[in-house]
Formats: sequence, structure tokens, C-alpha cells
Amino acid sequence: MISTRPNIGVRLAGTGSHLPENRLTNADLTKLMETNDEWIVQRTGIRERRKIDRAKGESTATLAAGALKNALAAARLNATDLDLIICATMTPEMECPATACVVSALVGAGHCGAFDLNAACSGFIFGMNTAHDLIKGGAYRTIAVIGADTLTELMDYSNNGRGTAIIFGDGAGAAIFRATDDTTKGILAQGMHADGEGWKEIYVPHEERDFPKGIACDTSKYGYVQMNGASVFKFAVGTFPELIQQTLDKANLTPDKIDMYVCHQSNARILGAARERFGIPEDRLYVNIDRYGNTVGASVPLCLDELVRAGRIKDGMKVMFLGFGGGLTWGSSLWQM
Repeated sequence: MISTRPNIGVRLAGTGSHLPENRLTNADLTKLMETNDEWIVQRTGIRERRKIDRAKGESTATLAAGALKNALAAARLNATDLDLIICATMTPEMECPATACVVSALVGAGHCGAFDLNAACSGFIFGMNTAHDLIKGGAYRTIAVIGADTLTELMDYSNNGRGTAIIFGDGAGAAIFRATDDTTKGILAQGMHADGEGWKEIYVPHEERDFPKGIACDTSKYGYVQMNGASVFKFAVGTFPELIQQTLDKANLTPDKIDMYVCHQSNARILGAARERFGIPEDRLYVNIDRYGNTVGASVPLCLDELVRAGRIKDGMKVMFLGFGGGLTWGSSLWQM
């Protein structure tokens, strides 16, 4: 049970994002593997995605730092105002130290706390919930949550990997949360879940022991994302609507009371099916997968930043954030803005 202080609210102070300049279109992919634009768009809704360029110095940490700098500017804060940095990523800068620590140095955050969180595509949701509860409990006043991933570096751009390579892109998004005297602001309902038995549906092997039981070791797959696309799609199709309903039930709300749904951008068909099932107007469930693909931990904060900057998320709104992905993990965060 989280200890909370009833006189503390939590508000969204600012958002930011940062994307590589390099665009990888469906037409570009046809030069690398046997595929075509119509096939990709029909099955995923994706038309292009971004890809980092190591020659330009781009990495998970530089994308994350760029997003955080933009969020700080939007919040009119200095990096030294931060008490804690949480970086949600499954593609860390290196094994040690945490990418959040590298980001802290890049933005000049001084001695604030910093750690990474890996829940794959659910990572930013888990980070938001963690930040909210730490602020609500009185431990911190200002926390930055970043979602940053560079999955294109884990893709096999040959026919062997085309089932996954068409899906993923790189990017980073950040949000800054602060304590406020307005106790109406903050999370109305949340959830964080995992089915560890599903780990083998999405994984990155580096040695023989990393392969699930019953799957022969294949050294050509080392360092590349291995995904059981059919199983993951089935998981998402079943879990996504259940997650929406469970979150609504916790808050004792109906779908029409939610002003905006900010969802992990996994597949346009999954998003469309959920929108139709709950009767959600098209302008209340944001979609940008066509431009960025699946950016994993960056997916939700990229949507959030675009919505905030477009004036489509404002004070007083009820906004539901939803994520699901590798682990298998899934989570929600329903906010009163």
C-alpha cells in the first residue's frame, strides 16, 4: 500500500520529445527485404519510422536528453530543479551505468536521483505511476519520466527479420511531474501488470541459454529482437480492451467521460478495434504510428507531447494512458489533468 498525503496533488508541468532526423520509409525497406508499402500499411498502419545515425552521435541517451531538455523548457525549469529522473528503456546506452545517469550528466541535473526502468512498451506507464506515487507520498516534488528507445539497432533488415523490422522506430519523449496544492490533480486509477510466462514471446538473445526451451539456438539471431508476432497480436487484442474497462471501473467512469486516450502505438488495427468497441470518437484516441512506427517506451510520451503542444490536452481533462508489450507487461494510468 502506497502511503499518500491527501494535501498533495500531482500535475503535469511540461512535455518534450526528440526524434532522429533520418526517416526510414516503407519504400526504403523494399530495397532491403521482400516487402511492399501496401502490405505494411494494411497490416500495421505504418508508413515511415525514424532511425538513429551513430555517425551523428545519436543514441538512446542523446535522444532522451534532447526530449528532457525540451520538457524542461516547456515547464520553465532548470535541470537542477529535478529531484529524480526515471528513464524507461529496453535499449540502454550501456549495461552500466543506467541511461538515466548519462542523461542527468548531459542535461546538467547535478546530484538528483536517476534510474532506469525496463517494462518494454509499458515502460512509460510504469514510470508515470511510480513518479506520481513518489510525489504523492511526499518523497519528491519534481520528477522527470523519459521513454526512450532505439530498437532499429536490434533489427535484422533482411528477409529473416522482416516480420519485426517493419514495425519498430527510434525516438524519445519526456514528461515532468510536480507536486501541487491542487489536490484534484493526479491519478484517478492505475494498474501495472505482467505475465512472466510470456517472456519468450519477445526477447533478444545473446547466447545459447537465452533461447526459450524447445527453440534451437541460432547464432544468426544473436542481438536481434525475436518476436512471435501472432501471439503478441493476440495478447494485445485481448488485453487492450480489458485494460480500458478495468481502468474505467476502478474510477467508476464510462468511456465517454474520458477526454483523451493516449495509447501505446503498436498497431493501427488494434487501436481502431478498441476505438470502435468502446464508441470512442476518432479525435479522442490519438494515432501517430503512421509517422513513427512502434517506438516502444517512447511511444506514449511522443503522443503526449504532440497532444499538449497542439492544445488538445488541457487542465481539467481526464486522460487515460495505456501501454502493453514485452514481458509480457501491460499498464494504465488515468489522470485528472
